[in-house]
Amino acid sequence: MKKTILVLMFISFYSFSQNNINEVITVFDNSILSIIDKNAKIEVLGNNFRVAEGPLWDDNENKLIFTDVRQNKMFVWSENNGVNEYIVPSGSTGYAPSFQKGGIGANGIAFDNNGDIILCQHGDRRVAKISNKKNKNPEFVTIVDNYEGKRFNSPNDLSISKNGDIYFTDPPYGFWYDRTNFDNRYREIDFNGVYKLSNNGKVELISKEMTLPNGIALSLDEKYIYVNNSDRANDPKIMRFDTETFEGILFFDGKELVKKYKGGFDGLKIHSSGNIFTSGPNGILIISPDGKLMAMINYGKALTNCNFDSEEKYLYVTGFDDVSRIKLK
Repeated sequence: MKKTILVLMFISFYSFSQNNINEVITVFDNSILSIIDKNAKIEVLGNNFRVAEGPLWDDNENKLIFTDVRQNKMFVWSENNGVNEYIVPSGSTGYAPSFQKGGIGANGIAFDNNGDIILCQHGDRRVAKISNKKNKNPEFVTIVDNYEGKRFNSPNDLSISKNGDIYFTDPPYGFWYDRTNFDNRYREIDFNGVYKLSNNGKVELISKEMTLPNGIALSLDEKYIYVNNSDRANDPKIMRFDTETFEGILFFDGKELVKKYKGGFDGLKIHSSGNIFTSGPNGILIISPDGKLMAMINYGKALTNCNFDSEEKYLYVTGFDDVSRIKLK
């Protein structure tokens, strides 16, 4: 009798696994199938980039804007015209001392309420603004470049609230020149911070405890921000902070996943369902607002960021060397 039960349990588990795994998407909770298609395929839109980042959908012109941190350029992609250069340079203009062999371009980008592009610039070490139009000689407007009189390290990613508050991360990736080494000769702040810039100009430190804070996104009700820690070797995780009290809790622990798969936690976005789509081990992880892993899009490699178009028909994904998309429901 015990053998029969064990065999039935094995058959049941095997059947569940086979029904929930295909070559692109692994489903752990079938309720997520209301927003994703388990038979969807990955469509590559462009490649030969060095560190593609910051995907941002422009609904007015039906185009995807994204950055390449290593090339110090911003690109656009559209159905009709493919990939083209858009704003060059994007993140390093000589505004601040920086290590020019590192990743000096813009990283995360977002639209403000006026439709201008807000950029996290590694080389210029600031959060800046520029008009959303093609430009080969850009003049950026500084929004914020210091905390308590000290220059930021290299602002990395941001999320903007409805009233214009800007939440952003400041790891040292602008000083990073190979897989294990940072050039800290220009560094002025001795920690890697998460910040809030209120629309009145006040800069507040949310946290200095994360080793490598990276992607950041506001919850739908704007009560919380989710922040990825991209320290794959020591502390791969997602933190959640209260936007009023700045109290932080561990939202998702990635230690076990990084043991099994390539890649780590980088950029993330919030779907209108409240689920979190984040780059992570093996590709894109879809995590419920309760911190449950719902599904995994199996890229089998490290990715940098993701974002949706305005109608959430597609998820656009930046890897290090390519840009792709996957169709949603």
